[in-house]
Amino acid sequence: MKKIFTYIFLIFALAGFSFYIYKSQISNEVIDIITPTKIVIDTNHNKQRDSDEIYCVDNVESFSLEPSEDFINKHIQKLSKIDDINLGFLANEYAQKTLLHQNVQIEETTKITAECKYANIKINGLDYKDLLLKSGFGIDNGKIFNEEKFKQHFQKSKKLNLVVLNHHSNKYHTLECEYGNLAHDKVIIPFKQLPKGMKPCKFCHKTNPKKTKKTNKTILSIPNIPSPSLTHTSGNISLYYTDFTKHLKPDKNCATSECRTFVKLVNEAKDSIDIAIYGYDEVPAITYALKKAKERGVKIRFVYDTTSNKGNSFYQDNSKIKELSTEINTDFGKENGYIMHNKFIIFDRQKVFTGSMNFSKTGLSGYDENDILIINSASVSELYEKEFNQMISGKFHNAKISHGNNHFQIGDTTLEIYFSPQDKSSHRVVDLINNANNYIYLPTFLITHKDITNALIQANKRGIDVKIIMDANNTSTRNTKHLELRKSGIPLKIENYAGKLHSKTIIIDDKYIVMGSMNFSNSGENKNDENLIVITNTQFAKSYKEFFNYLWRKIPDKYLKYYPKAESPDSIGSCTDGVDNNFNGKIDFQDEGCK
Repeated sequence: MKKIFTYIFLIFALAGFSFYIYKSQISNEVIDIITPTKIVIDTNHNKQRDSDEIYCVDNVESFSLEPSEDFINKHIQKLSKIDDINLGFLANEYAQKTLLHQNVQIEETTKITAECKYANIKINGLDYKDLLLKSGFGIDNGKIFNEEKFKQHFQKSKKLNLVVLNHHSNKYHTLECEYGNLAHDKVIIPFKQLPKGMKPCKFCHKTNPKKTKKTNKTILSIPNIPSPSLTHTSGNISLYYTDFTKHLKPDKNCATSECRTFVKLVNEAKDSIDIAIYGYDEVPAITYALKKAKERGVKIRFVYDTTSNKGNSFYQDNSKIKELSTEINTDFGKENGYIMHNKFIIFDRQKVFTGSMNFSKTGLSGYDENDILIINSASVSELYEKEFNQMISGKFHNAKISHGNNHFQIGDTTLEIYFSPQDKSSHRVVDLINNANNYIYLPTFLITHKDITNALIQANKRGIDVKIIMDANNTSTRNTKHLELRKSGIPLKIENYAGKLHSKTIIIDDKYIVMGSMNFSNSGENKNDENLIVITNTQFAKSYKEFFNYLWRKIPDKYLKYYPKAESPDSIGSCTDGVDNNFNGKIDFQDEGCK
């Protein structure tokens, strides 16, 4: 009998081993080369680039067309950024000739990041990592693996004469040109390969040093001001700021710390993820992480907003989360002008991710300015879950009830949490403004709330240092209070960058931060589903003050008086970001402001 069981075991073991060998030998086509070490492999054979088909080659680096600052600074040759890009062009050519549209075998490792899955890739039985190292483009532990071939490539790269081509403007730029690198569809090619009719950018290809006529239109440059820290942690609470002066084009790469942190929280979830967001514009790394969470048994519930316009949402990818969720509910805009505007997610009834950031490529890429708070607290999570459960059961807006206790002490931080419309949070905001002693700074999307406006004006009159930065789009909205605030003598700057200044924040006296999803408007307080948090913590407030002052200095003083148009040369990057910044249906140079 034992012999029979032994034979059966051996048969199954052999079958399993054979299946493993078979799987490892399955060939899949390489359909795109992102960089020489980041490759898209069509594992589901649908001829499309899907979020879970991006593979990074493990334990090797290479030159690329967009080298990171870390890469530039650490490898031993200490080349210039231009040298790195030139070599990256040749390295990309090598990777394309070696892999593109070829069938390869994949041996996945256990390492997964928001950007890719790591794997060993073989072509024709040869390890691609070894080929890359031997080619002279591969870097192992900060050192060129094949110095002799590298020197040959380096000499060749010096003769490339690469330029940046912008198809929208039909202009070409030098590799260093900030205007060329703002283009969302830029292509780096040798000068001799330029299509006919392309014109040189007059700012980086200066052919006539003589004096030129003065013009009222000035191309603005970004002030070179050292960036403050964009994260601050105190115990079980972390605060993130996004710097929209550094991210002038949106993308779906999930390369920002806030996006990678969110993916990490999803990957760590063991039991539940409750998502209450305005809507979802897909970022593949997040969809993939949620998919994997569901596969390991995590229960996902989803609440989102839908407009009253035939049930269509502003966000086109809500279905990506809906199909992974066990429970779903949405406000279908039954009450005119009311929206579910929250942005909070609860993980395992223990951690809350919240703030002003929408789950879109403009939010998650850092293109919009936002703030994000992560709270590790079962008691705070319980309060947010009570609010979530009302909405998942179909109670929105004025149908909701208040939850009672909303004060929490977490280490050295006090949190007050308010939900709209039931908690009427403006009373607390006005109280904080009225009791300010030194300063009140507001980086905010808009201000239309009458009581908050009056409180700010009175604070300024009694000698409090009040400063406001407001988003460019909201100077023409109905009920905007920016003129009233300016006339009262409050310094108010209008931001002049491509993305939205999307935070809804007040910093007071090195002590308080007011933040969340709620705009300082009547709708934010009395109609929409929102959450607002008051943080009492000196270090957090000082940190945010430093970031506010940094943004203040990066916006020209002339915008204390004038108004930069949201889509025009006034707003840096807005004419080359591929975004309809002023919502008129026209993008970049289709818009009159950019022409």
